[in-house]
Amino acid sequence: MKIVFSIFVLFILAGCLNNDMQPIDFKDKKPRLIIENYLSGNVKAYGILQNRSGKVTRKFIADLDGKWDGKQLILDEKFNWSDGEIQTRQWQITKIDDHHYEGVADDVVGTAKGFSYGPAFKFEYVLLVPFKGKTIKITFDDWIFMQDEKVAINRATMTKFGFKVAELTVTFIKS
Repeated sequence: MKIVFSIFVLFILAGCLNNDMQPIDFKDKKPRLIIENYLSGNVKAYGILQNRSGKVTRKFIADLDGKWDGKQLILDEKFNWSDGEIQTRQWQITKIDDHHYEGVADDVVGTAKGFSYGPAFKFEYVLLVPFKGKTIKITFDDWIFMQDEKVAINRATMTKFGFKVAELTVTFIKS
């Protein structure tokens, strides 16, 4: 009986893994999000952070300023968190081809991988996050969906050891 139950659980888990959304699922959808165009110039962001239970624990307003040189996007971010914390980050995002990007920032472990198809941009990376006086590594599965030329919505799932620890929801508004 334990073997049957174990096989059933593995079957269910395998089914869940195979149903994951992929960037290429959006290849024929419109409008096309070209991240280096959308994030060039000034963009305002409004977001909430939810714990793994869904409770909103923090919110923020952020100012983003991007500069595209034809190969690399330099994106300066300034987050003003509701608890008074101010956080800054500078991304250097390199376009590899029409659908692939790589990014680095001081608090990112290694290189972020980006994928762009249709209105969707997926960014995968590990971020060093301050937590109770130390720094921990949190994996981000970050999706941005373009709504129109001015508005995009971002949804990020944050995991540790494969378990969801938080979610981030952001609305971007381009000036």
